[in-house]
Amino acid sequence: MEQQKAGLYLGIDISDKYTMLSIYQQHMTEPQTISTIIGSESYQIPMVLAKKKGVGQWFFGHDAKMRIKAGEALGVDNLLTKAKAKEEVFLEHEKYDAADLLTIYLKRVFSLAGSVHATMPLARMTICVDRVSVSYMELFSAVMVKLGFEPEKLLLVDRRESFYYYALSQQPETFLHDVVLFDYTESDMMSCCLHRNLHTTPQVITLEQKNNGKLLDQKDEQFKNIAEQIMAGQVVSSVYLIGDGFDGDWMKTSLQYLCHTRKVFLGKNLYSKGACYAGFIKDEKRDWPFVYIGDNELKLNLYLKVLIRNEMQFFTLITAGESWFDAVGECEVILDGTPEIEVWIQRPESREAHVELLELTDMVERERRTTRLRITAVPESDCKVKITIRDLGFGEIAPSSNRTWEHTICLE
Repeated sequence: MEQQKAGLYLGIDISDKYTMLSIYQQHMTEPQTISTIIGSESYQIPMVLAKKKGVGQWFFGHDAKMRIKAGEALGVDNLLTKAKAKEEVFLEHEKYDAADLLTIYLKRVFSLAGSVHATMPLARMTICVDRVSVSYMELFSAVMVKLGFEPEKLLLVDRRESFYYYALSQQPETFLHDVVLFDYTESDMMSCCLHRNLHTTPQVITLEQKNNGKLLDQKDEQFKNIAEQIMAGQVVSSVYLIGDGFDGDWMKTSLQYLCHTRKVFLGKNLYSKGACYAGFIKDEKRDWPFVYIGDNELKLNLYLKVLIRNEMQFFTLITAGESWFDAVGECEVILDGTPEIEVWIQRPESREAHVELLELTDMVERERRTTRLRITAVPESDCKVKITIRDLGFGEIAPSSNRTWEHTICLE
Protein backbone atom coordinates (compact mmCIF):
# COMPACT_ATOMS: atom_id res chain seq x y z
CA MET A 1 0.00 0.00 0.00
CA GLU A 2 2.88 2.37 0.82
CA GLN A 3 4.41 1.66 -2.58
CA GLN A 4 1.13 2.57 -4.27
CA LYS A 5 1.03 5.85 -2.32
CA ALA A 6 4.51 6.67 -3.58
CA GLY A 7 3.66 5.70 -7.15
CA LEU A 8 4.24 7.96 -10.12
CA TYR A 9 1.40 9.22 -12.30
CA LEU A 10 2.40 9.98 -15.88
CA GLY A 11 0.22 12.14 -18.13
CA ILE A 12 0.97 12.17 -21.86
CA ASP A 13 -0.68 14.40 -24.44
CA ILE A 14 0.17 12.85 -27.80
CA SER A 15 -0.53 13.65 -31.46
CA ASP A 16 1.23 13.40 -34.80
CA LYS A 17 2.63 16.88 -34.15
CA TYR A 18 3.86 16.96 -30.55
CA THR A 19 4.02 15.02 -27.28
CA MET A 20 3.95 16.56 -23.80
CA LEU A 21 4.77 14.69 -20.60
CA SER A 22 3.69 15.62 -17.07
CA ILE A 23 4.41 13.77 -13.83
CA TYR A 24 2.50 13.76 -10.56
CA GLN A 25 2.87 12.27 -7.10
CA GLN A 26 0.57 12.38 -4.11
CA HIS A 27 2.66 14.93 -2.21
CA MET A 28 2.82 17.41 -5.13
CA THR A 29 0.53 20.45 -5.23
CA GLU A 30 0.10 20.06 -9.01
CA PRO A 31 1.58 18.02 -11.87
CA GLN A 32 4.96 19.05 -13.25
CA THR A 33 5.43 19.19 -17.02
CA ILE A 34 8.83 18.06 -18.25
CA SER A 35 10.72 20.68 -20.25
CA THR A 36 13.14 19.66 -23.00
CA ILE A 37 15.35 22.60 -21.97
CA ILE A 38 16.20 22.93 -18.26
CA GLY A 39 14.86 26.15 -16.77
CA SER A 40 12.48 26.90 -19.64
CA GLU A 41 8.88 26.11 -20.53
CA SER A 42 9.76 24.20 -23.71
CA TYR A 43 7.19 21.46 -23.19
CA GLN A 44 6.39 20.37 -26.75
CA ILE A 45 8.44 17.39 -27.94
CA PRO A 46 8.12 17.01 -31.73
CA MET A 47 6.65 13.64 -32.70
CA VAL A 48 9.68 12.80 -34.84
CA LEU A 49 11.94 9.76 -34.70
CA ALA A 50 15.08 9.50 -36.81
CA LYS A 51 17.68 6.80 -37.47
CA LYS A 52 21.30 7.72 -38.06
CA LYS A 53 22.41 6.69 -41.54
CA GLY A 54 24.31 3.44 -41.61
CA VAL A 55 23.92 2.58 -37.91
CA GLY A 56 21.15 1.64 -35.49
CA GLN A 57 21.22 4.87 -33.49
CA TRP A 58 17.91 6.65 -32.89
CA PHE A 59 17.12 10.30 -32.19
CA PHE A 60 13.84 11.88 -31.18
CA GLY A 61 12.14 15.25 -30.88
CA HIS A 62 14.09 18.44 -31.63
CA ASP A 63 17.34 16.48 -31.95
CA ALA A 64 15.78 14.23 -34.62
CA LYS A 65 14.57 17.26 -36.61
CA MET A 66 18.06 18.81 -36.57
CA ARG A 67 19.73 15.54 -37.61
CA ILE A 68 17.29 15.08 -40.49
CA LYS A 69 17.84 18.68 -41.64
CA ALA A 70 21.63 18.17 -41.51
CA GLY A 71 21.30 15.03 -43.63
CA GLU A 72 22.70 12.79 -40.89
CA ALA A 73 19.56 10.76 -40.29
CA LEU A 74 16.38 9.44 -41.91
CA GLY A 75 13.13 10.42 -40.21
CA VAL A 76 9.67 9.02 -39.63
CA ASP A 77 6.74 11.43 -39.46
CA ASN A 78 3.04 10.84 -38.68
CA LEU A 79 4.30 8.09 -36.38
CA LEU A 80 1.17 7.92 -34.21
CA THR A 81 -1.17 7.54 -37.20
CA LYS A 82 1.08 4.90 -38.77
CA ALA A 83 1.32 2.93 -35.54
CA LYS A 84 -2.44 3.07 -35.02
CA ALA A 85 -2.99 1.80 -38.59
CA LYS A 86 -0.45 -1.03 -37.97
CA GLU A 87 1.70 0.20 -40.84
CA GLU A 88 5.27 -0.78 -41.61
CA VAL A 89 8.06 1.73 -42.16
CA PHE A 90 11.09 1.24 -44.41
CA LEU A 91 14.39 2.93 -43.54
CA GLU A 92 17.53 2.05 -45.52
CA HIS A 93 15.85 -1.09 -46.86
CA GLU A 94 15.06 -2.23 -43.30
CA LYS A 95 11.44 -2.91 -42.35
CA TYR A 96 10.08 -1.73 -38.98
CA ASP A 97 6.67 -1.95 -37.36
CA ALA A 98 5.48 1.60 -36.71
CA ALA A 99 4.29 0.47 -33.23
CA ASP A 100 7.87 -0.60 -32.39
CA LEU A 101 9.18 2.80 -33.51
CA LEU A 102 6.53 4.52 -31.37
CA THR A 103 7.78 2.47 -28.42
CA ILE A 104 11.36 3.66 -29.05
CA TYR A 105 10.13 7.26 -29.23
CA LEU A 106 8.11 7.03 -25.99
CA LYS A 107 10.96 5.30 -24.14
CA ARG A 108 13.16 8.30 -24.95
CA VAL A 109 10.42 10.72 -23.96
CA PHE A 110 10.14 9.02 -20.56
CA SER A 111 13.91 9.32 -20.12
CA LEU A 112 13.39 13.10 -19.86
CA ALA A 113 11.75 12.50 -16.46
CA GLY A 114 15.22 11.42 -15.30
CA SER A 115 15.79 9.93 -11.87
CA VAL A 116 12.15 10.42 -10.80
CA HIS A 117 10.89 8.00 -13.44
CA ALA A 118 13.75 5.56 -12.84
CA THR A 119 13.25 5.20 -9.08
CA MET A 120 9.48 5.45 -8.61
CA PRO A 121 7.05 2.61 -9.40
CA LEU A 122 4.42 3.50 -11.99
CA ALA A 123 0.96 3.92 -10.46
CA ARG A 124 -0.85 4.90 -13.66
CA MET A 125 -0.04 6.07 -17.17
CA THR A 126 -2.76 8.22 -18.72
CA ILE A 127 -2.50 8.91 -22.44
CA CYS A 128 -4.55 11.74 -23.90
CA VAL A 129 -5.51 11.55 -27.59
CA ASP A 130 -7.88 13.48 -29.81
CA ARG A 131 -10.46 10.70 -29.89
CA VAL A 132 -10.43 7.42 -27.96
CA SER A 133 -10.93 4.26 -30.02
CA VAL A 134 -10.47 0.50 -29.75
CA SER A 135 -7.48 0.72 -32.10
CA TYR A 136 -5.79 3.25 -29.81
CA MET A 137 -6.50 1.04 -26.80
CA GLU A 138 -4.96 -1.98 -28.55
CA LEU A 139 -1.94 0.04 -29.69
CA PHE A 140 -1.06 1.57 -26.34
CA SER A 141 -1.75 -1.66 -24.42
CA ALA A 142 0.85 -3.36 -26.63
CA VAL A 143 3.27 -0.44 -26.22
CA MET A 144 2.88 -0.62 -22.42
CA VAL A 145 3.99 -4.27 -22.48
CA LYS A 146 6.98 -3.46 -24.72
CA LEU A 147 8.00 -0.70 -22.30
CA GLY A 148 7.86 -3.14 -19.39
CA PHE A 149 4.68 -1.76 -17.79
CA GLU A 150 1.52 -3.63 -16.86
CA PRO A 151 -1.21 -2.83 -19.42
CA GLU A 152 -3.73 -2.63 -16.54
CA LYS A 153 -2.04 0.63 -15.52
CA LEU A 154 -3.01 2.29 -18.81
CA LEU A 155 -5.80 4.85 -18.92
CA LEU A 156 -6.86 6.39 -22.22
CA VAL A 157 -8.76 9.69 -22.31
CA ASP A 158 -9.68 12.25 -24.94
CA ARG A 159 -8.86 15.94 -24.66
CA ARG A 160 -12.31 16.94 -23.45
CA GLU A 161 -12.08 14.51 -20.56
CA SER A 162 -8.58 15.72 -19.73
CA PHE A 163 -9.90 19.30 -19.64
CA TYR A 164 -12.67 18.15 -17.30
CA TYR A 165 -10.21 16.63 -14.83
CA TYR A 166 -7.87 19.61 -15.02
CA ALA A 167 -10.51 22.32 -14.62
CA LEU A 168 -12.19 20.68 -11.63
CA SER A 169 -8.86 20.01 -9.90
CA GLN A 170 -8.20 23.75 -9.60
CA GLN A 171 -9.28 26.07 -6.79
CA PRO A 172 -13.11 26.04 -6.35
CA GLU A 173 -13.49 29.72 -7.25
CA THR A 174 -12.25 28.95 -10.78
CA PHE A 175 -15.26 26.69 -11.46
CA LEU A 176 -17.89 28.38 -9.30
CA HIS A 177 -19.80 28.90 -12.56
CA ASP A 178 -19.14 27.63 -16.09
CA VAL A 179 -15.62 27.11 -17.44
CA VAL A 180 -14.64 27.69 -21.09
CA LEU A 181 -11.67 26.33 -23.02
CA PHE A 182 -10.46 27.73 -26.35
CA ASP A 183 -8.08 25.40 -28.20
CA TYR A 184 -6.12 26.99 -31.05
CA THR A 185 -3.70 24.09 -31.59
CA GLU A 186 -4.73 23.42 -35.20
CA SER A 187 -5.96 25.80 -37.89
CA ASP A 188 -9.52 25.90 -36.50
CA MET A 189 -10.56 27.56 -33.25
CA MET A 190 -12.17 24.92 -31.04
CA SER A 191 -14.18 25.73 -27.93
CA CYS A 192 -15.45 23.62 -25.06
CA CYS A 193 -17.82 24.79 -22.33
CA LEU A 194 -17.98 22.92 -19.01
CA HIS A 195 -21.21 23.09 -17.02
CA ARG A 196 -22.03 21.51 -13.63
CA ASN A 197 -25.50 20.25 -12.74
CA LEU A 198 -25.76 21.27 -9.08
CA HIS A 199 -29.03 19.36 -8.62
CA THR A 200 -27.55 15.86 -8.97
CA THR A 201 -25.33 13.80 -6.67
CA PRO A 202 -22.68 13.35 -7.90
CA GLN A 203 -22.77 16.51 -10.02
CA VAL A 204 -23.22 15.55 -13.68
CA ILE A 205 -20.80 17.46 -15.91
CA THR A 206 -21.60 18.35 -19.50
CA LEU A 207 -19.01 19.51 -22.01
CA GLU A 208 -20.24 21.28 -25.12
CA GLN A 209 -17.64 21.32 -27.88
CA LYS A 210 -17.79 23.44 -31.03
CA ASN A 211 -15.60 24.03 -34.09
CA ASN A 212 -15.62 27.79 -34.69
CA GLY A 213 -13.65 27.64 -37.94
CA LYS A 214 -10.56 29.56 -38.98
CA LEU A 215 -9.52 33.03 -37.88
CA LEU A 216 -8.68 35.11 -40.94
CA ASP A 217 -7.33 38.66 -41.28
CA GLN A 218 -8.99 40.36 -38.30
CA LYS A 219 -8.06 37.64 -35.81
CA ASP A 220 -8.48 39.73 -32.69
CA GLU A 221 -11.96 40.96 -33.59
CA GLN A 222 -13.02 37.55 -34.91
CA PHE A 223 -11.94 35.81 -31.73
CA LYS A 224 -13.76 38.40 -29.59
CA ASN A 225 -16.96 37.76 -31.59
CA ILE A 226 -16.56 33.97 -31.16
CA ALA A 227 -16.01 34.36 -27.41
CA GLU A 228 -19.09 36.58 -27.09
CA GLN A 229 -21.22 34.00 -28.93
CA ILE A 230 -19.91 31.06 -26.89
CA MET A 231 -20.44 32.79 -23.54
CA ALA A 232 -23.70 34.59 -24.36
CA GLY A 233 -26.21 34.15 -21.53
CA GLN A 234 -23.71 32.31 -19.32
CA VAL A 235 -21.82 33.22 -16.18
CA VAL A 236 -18.24 32.07 -16.75
CA SER A 237 -15.73 31.88 -13.90
CA SER A 238 -12.60 31.07 -15.88
CA VAL A 239 -11.27 30.74 -19.42
CA TYR A 240 -8.36 28.60 -20.64
CA LEU A 241 -6.46 29.46 -23.83
CA ILE A 242 -4.23 26.70 -25.19
CA GLY A 243 -2.37 26.03 -28.42
CA ASP A 244 0.31 27.54 -30.66
CA GLY A 245 -2.27 29.79 -32.31
CA PHE A 246 -2.31 32.05 -29.25
CA ASP A 247 1.43 32.77 -29.60
CA GLY A 248 2.36 36.34 -30.39
CA ASP A 249 0.83 39.61 -29.31
CA TRP A 250 -2.29 39.66 -31.47
CA MET A 251 -4.94 39.44 -28.71
CA LYS A 252 -6.00 42.95 -27.66
CA THR A 253 -9.75 43.61 -27.51
CA SER A 254 -10.50 39.87 -27.28
CA LEU A 255 -8.28 39.47 -24.20
CA GLN A 256 -9.75 42.59 -22.65
CA TYR A 257 -13.23 41.12 -23.10
CA LEU A 258 -12.24 37.71 -21.70
CA CYS A 259 -10.53 39.16 -18.63
CA HIS A 260 -13.56 41.22 -17.61
CA THR A 261 -14.83 39.53 -14.37
CA ARG A 262 -13.16 36.23 -15.34
CA LYS A 263 -9.87 34.49 -14.64
CA VAL A 264 -7.96 33.77 -17.88
CA PHE A 265 -5.14 31.22 -18.16
CA LEU A 266 -2.79 30.85 -21.14
CA GLY A 267 -0.62 27.76 -21.71
CA LYS A 268 0.01 24.60 -23.71
CA ASN A 269 0.33 21.76 -21.20
CA LEU A 270 -3.23 21.60 -19.82
CA TYR A 271 -4.00 18.20 -21.38
CA SER A 272 -0.93 16.38 -20.04
CA LYS A 273 -1.56 17.82 -16.56
CA GLY A 274 -5.25 16.88 -16.81
CA ALA A 275 -4.17 13.34 -17.76
CA CYS A 276 -2.16 13.12 -14.51
CA TYR A 277 -5.18 14.22 -12.50
CA ALA A 278 -7.35 11.68 -14.36
CA GLY A 279 -5.14 8.76 -13.34
CA PHE A 280 -4.87 9.99 -9.76
CA ILE A 281 -8.63 10.46 -9.39
CA LYS A 282 -9.48 7.17 -11.13
CA ASP A 283 -7.35 5.44 -8.49
CA GLU A 284 -9.67 7.01 -5.90
CA LYS A 285 -6.86 9.03 -4.35
CA ARG A 286 -9.13 12.05 -3.95
CA ASP A 287 -12.79 12.73 -3.23
CA TRP A 288 -14.45 13.49 -6.55
CA PRO A 289 -18.07 14.68 -6.39
CA PHE A 290 -18.44 14.84 -10.20
CA VAL A 291 -19.26 12.49 -13.05
CA TYR A 292 -18.66 13.24 -16.72
CA ILE A 293 -20.61 11.34 -19.34
CA GLY A 294 -18.75 11.83 -22.62
CA ASP A 295 -18.47 9.83 -25.83
CA ASN A 296 -16.31 7.17 -24.16
CA GLU A 297 -18.09 6.99 -20.82
CA LEU A 298 -20.79 4.56 -19.79
CA LYS A 299 -24.26 6.12 -19.73
CA LEU A 300 -25.76 3.75 -17.14
CA ASN A 301 -25.32 2.37 -13.64
CA LEU A 302 -26.00 -1.34 -13.12
CA TYR A 303 -26.79 -2.71 -9.66
CA LEU A 304 -27.63 -6.08 -8.15
CA LYS A 305 -29.85 -6.26 -5.07
CA VAL A 306 -28.14 -8.72 -2.74
CA LEU A 307 -28.41 -9.88 0.85
CA ILE A 308 -25.23 -9.10 2.81
CA ARG A 309 -25.13 -10.02 6.52
CA ASN A 310 -28.94 -10.23 6.64
CA GLU A 311 -29.30 -6.77 5.11
CA MET A 312 -30.52 -6.01 1.58
CA GLN A 313 -27.97 -3.85 -0.25
CA PHE A 314 -27.23 -2.68 -3.78
CA PHE A 315 -23.98 -3.99 -5.27
CA THR A 316 -22.58 -1.80 -8.08
CA LEU A 317 -21.75 -3.90 -11.12
CA ILE A 318 -21.13 -1.07 -13.63
CA THR A 319 -20.64 2.63 -12.86
CA ALA A 320 -21.71 5.44 -15.19
CA GLY A 321 -18.83 7.70 -16.13
CA GLU A 322 -16.25 4.91 -16.41
CA SER A 323 -14.63 4.35 -19.81
CA TRP A 324 -16.54 1.57 -21.55
CA PHE A 325 -13.32 0.39 -23.22
CA ASP A 326 -11.84 -1.03 -20.03
CA ALA A 327 -14.68 -1.21 -17.47
CA VAL A 328 -15.54 -4.72 -16.20
CA GLY A 329 -17.80 -5.67 -13.32
CA GLU A 330 -17.84 -9.07 -11.62
CA CYS A 331 -19.20 -10.71 -8.50
CA GLU A 332 -20.32 -14.06 -7.14
CA VAL A 333 -23.73 -14.61 -5.57
CA ILE A 334 -25.72 -17.49 -4.11
CA LEU A 335 -29.11 -17.92 -5.74
CA ASP A 336 -32.01 -17.81 -3.31
CA GLY A 337 -35.36 -18.60 -4.85
CA THR A 338 -36.47 -18.52 -8.49
CA PRO A 339 -33.89 -19.01 -11.28
CA GLU A 340 -33.58 -15.36 -12.30
CA ILE A 341 -31.37 -12.36 -11.58
CA GLU A 342 -32.68 -8.84 -11.05
CA VAL A 343 -30.54 -6.10 -12.56
CA TRP A 344 -31.32 -2.50 -11.64
CA ILE A 345 -30.56 0.05 -14.37
CA GLN A 346 -30.23 3.76 -13.65
CA ARG A 347 -29.17 6.81 -15.64
CA PRO A 348 -26.76 9.00 -13.64
CA GLU A 349 -28.92 12.11 -14.03
CA SER A 350 -32.01 10.31 -12.69
CA ARG A 351 -33.03 9.14 -9.22
CA GLU A 352 -35.26 6.45 -10.69
CA ALA A 353 -34.22 2.99 -11.84
CA HIS A 354 -35.94 0.21 -13.73
CA VAL A 355 -35.45 -3.52 -13.27
CA GLU A 356 -34.69 -6.19 -15.86
CA LEU A 357 -35.18 -9.86 -15.00
CA LEU A 358 -32.50 -12.12 -16.46
CA GLU A 359 -33.96 -15.62 -16.67
CA LEU A 360 -31.74 -18.65 -16.11
CA THR A 361 -33.53 -21.06 -18.40
CA ASP A 362 -33.06 -24.80 -17.84
CA MET A 363 -31.29 -24.22 -14.53
CA VAL A 364 -30.47 -27.46 -12.72
CA GLU A 365 -32.88 -27.98 -9.83
CA ARG A 366 -31.11 -27.88 -6.49
CA GLU A 367 -31.91 -27.29 -2.87
CA ARG A 368 -32.31 -23.67 -1.82
CA ARG A 369 -29.03 -21.70 -1.51
CA THR A 370 -26.88 -24.39 -3.12
CA THR A 371 -26.26 -22.60 -6.42
CA ARG A 372 -23.34 -20.21 -6.68
CA LEU A 373 -23.24 -17.93 -9.73
CA ARG A 374 -20.51 -15.75 -11.18
CA ILE A 375 -21.92 -12.63 -12.82
CA THR A 376 -19.69 -10.70 -15.23
CA ALA A 377 -20.60 -7.42 -16.93
CA VAL A 378 -18.59 -6.32 -19.99
CA PRO A 379 -19.62 -3.14 -21.87
CA GLU A 380 -19.98 -3.41 -25.64
CA SER A 381 -20.55 0.32 -26.10
CA ASP A 382 -21.27 3.36 -23.95
CA CYS A 383 -24.91 2.29 -23.54
CA LYS A 384 -24.84 -1.51 -24.01
CA VAL A 385 -23.53 -4.11 -21.54
CA LYS A 386 -23.26 -7.88 -21.96
CA ILE A 387 -24.03 -9.85 -18.80
CA THR A 388 -22.60 -13.36 -18.55
CA ILE A 389 -23.85 -15.62 -15.74
CA ARG A 390 -22.00 -18.87 -15.04
CA ASP A 391 -23.17 -21.74 -12.81
CA LEU A 392 -20.36 -22.58 -10.36
CA GLY A 393 -22.31 -25.16 -8.40
CA PHE A 394 -21.73 -25.46 -4.67
CA GLY A 395 -18.61 -27.53 -4.04
CA GLU A 396 -19.17 -31.25 -3.44
CA ILE A 397 -22.78 -30.65 -2.45
CA ALA A 398 -23.79 -29.54 -5.95
CA PRO A 399 -21.22 -29.86 -8.76
CA SER A 400 -21.24 -27.16 -11.46
CA SER A 401 -23.40 -27.80 -14.51
CA ASN A 402 -21.03 -25.58 -16.57
CA ARG A 403 -24.11 -23.77 -17.85
CA THR A 404 -23.65 -20.16 -19.02
CA TRP A 405 -26.33 -17.58 -19.76
CA GLU A 406 -25.79 -14.37 -21.69
CA HIS A 407 -28.00 -11.29 -21.69
CA THR A 408 -27.53 -7.86 -23.23
CA ILE A 409 -28.75 -4.75 -21.45
CA CYS A 410 -29.27 -1.57 -23.47
CA LEU A 411 -30.45 1.88 -22.56
CA GLU A 412 -33.85 2.54 -24.05
